[in-house]
Amino acid sequence: AVLLGVGVLRGRDFADTFLAVVGLAVAAIPEGLPAIVTIALAIGVRRMATHNAIVRRLPSVETLGSVTVICTDKTGTLTRNEMSVARVVTPGGSFRIEGTGYAPTGRVIADDSGAPLALAEAAVLCNDARLRLEGDVWHAEGDPMEAALLAFAGRAGADVAAIRDQWSRVDTIPFEAERRFMATLHGTSDGVVRIVVKGAPEAILPMCTGVDAKQWNAHVEALGAEGMRVLAFAGKVLGAMPDHPDSVVHDLDLLGCTGFIDPPREEAITAVAQCQAAGIRVKMITGDHAVTAAAIARQVGLRGTNVTTGTALVALDPAMLAQAVADTDVFGRASPEHKLVIVEALQRQGHVVAMTGDGVNDAPSLKRANVGVAMGVKGTEAAREAASIVLADDNFASIAHAVEGGRTVYENIRKAILYILPTNGAESVALVAAILFGLTMPITPVQILWINMVTEVTLSVVIAFDPTEPGIMDRPPRDPAEPLLSRLLLWRLLLVTSLLGAAVIGIFYWGEARTGSELVGRTLAVNALVMGEIFYLFNMRSVDASSWSLRTLTGNPYALPAVGILLVLQAALTHWSPMQALFGTTDLDAMEWLACVAVGAVVFEAVEVEKAVRRGRHATPVAPHS
Repeated sequence: AVLLGVGVLRGRDFADTFLAVVGLAVAAIPEGLPAIVTIALAIGVRRMATHNAIVRRLPSVETLGSVTVICTDKTGTLTRNEMSVARVVTPGGSFRIEGTGYAPTGRVIADDSGAPLALAEAAVLCNDARLRLEGDVWHAEGDPMEAALLAFAGRAGADVAAIRDQWSRVDTIPFEAERRFMATLHGTSDGVVRIVVKGAPEAILPMCTGVDAKQWNAHVEALGAEGMRVLAFAGKVLGAMPDHPDSVVHDLDLLGCTGFIDPPREEAITAVAQCQAAGIRVKMITGDHAVTAAAIARQVGLRGTNVTTGTALVALDPAMLAQAVADTDVFGRASPEHKLVIVEALQRQGHVVAMTGDGVNDAPSLKRANVGVAMGVKGTEAAREAASIVLADDNFASIAHAVEGGRTVYENIRKAILYILPTNGAESVALVAAILFGLTMPITPVQILWINMVTEVTLSVVIAFDPTEPGIMDRPPRDPAEPLLSRLLLWRLLLVTSLLGAAVIGIFYWGEARTGSELVGRTLAVNALVMGEIFYLFNMRSVDASSWSLRTLTGNPYALPAVGILLVLQAALTHWSPMQALFGTTDLDAMEWLACVAVGAVVFEAVEVEKAVRRGRHATPVAPHS
């Protein structure tokens, strides 16, 4: 409206000026940008799906690119979730268990005297899992840890079916994180009643009588130091059937402890190292004993292996809590409620947090995290509904791939914005200059519509398909408060806008002076602007790195075909008479086409020089040799 008034006051024809400012409105607004951003996000979703990360909320793709902390479960995420009992300690002695997988075959090697049959029987009874034989392979039905207990019982010589037939289950106290134990009540046809309890040693040992707590805690510490997850078992025969197991969970006989091995995933070890190289802190939160958690943390390569327990954490005052969460990378004996405390503490420190979870009680922390990541295999429906991303394989490596994908999407969105805005800016500069200085319009509104349409359909969309740049996971996470376009990138925007705007005006007047025809001048202006965009597209294959490489041409398989389509369209616009009549263009000779190509080459080289100067300023200085 202001420019319309200025143009009329300067004596320009109202109709021509009105068309000019309409053209300015078309030129100034990047109409295709919302679509390109959505396409970039959608492409990111598709790429993540190939790495088993299923995105449920589209904006979380971009958020992944700025994640500074990943809080991850241990079992099944960092480890294989292929548990097997490797060590057993009973009041009668200690044993090593040979055998892998869920096959109930193998052997028990006694380090001392005695046999673990009583413990094996308890492991069968206080258990909801089943083993299924398919061909030659045994499969677990239910919790992998409980299935591993059944396999151990078979290796110890126990008859699982006979034990369950003899001792029918009467009642159950299911496992809950708050209690840290499970109890089952059983009876026989002869009226004999017994209770069996399994759970965390610190929960079971206080229920037992005649126990040397110091000695058994030493056993638990020793097993945990080997990276084993430890369960304790207890039980006793009752005189009569109680009303509920809760009333008899005391004065029990300790049956022993089992140590489970669950080896780390090789790809998780690599992924943890990759995340740490990318400046992302990885924090492991597990319900396991602190010693076990520290051992597994060392195996997967976590840098800080000092352990804080969940109960110790919540007992701290706010300042000490914040410090503990910042300094600790391993949290043992942590419940879902503790996860929420950790997430909130990290967010108060300005971190962007990704949190994994699988249980119903994990839903609050998944919802609270910037990116909630649910397990697709072992996760509950409630966890999946609360999460932004679901892992189809429950693998930590898939989180690392998702972060890489998020960074790629963010970078492509930034490139798309940095590519589109100078085109619109150059058109605006040419029109504003013409209106303010009373010059002939170098480009018409209908020609602006053409440029915006064909470049956004062809070239702009190509950027959304750009593959991941080399070294993208060697950079630190971006600051969440950092603007999309930094000052340096705004300078790039101004540079390219100025170059293209000046080129449009200059080549228009050069063509008009050379031929005496406004049609030639405008045709040159349109083609020079498009050539500038073509060359600038290859500048934008990387925001910072040099584009003088073969990868610039071949890295994006859609770039060269898109350029070819655009050149055909421009040739039709310039030389096909129906298009000439519609868009006000005319034929160009070889010299004029070369001038258009020269404009693009100047833009390309100017941007590469600007990149080189910026890289030089940000390069790490090298100390001179002594």
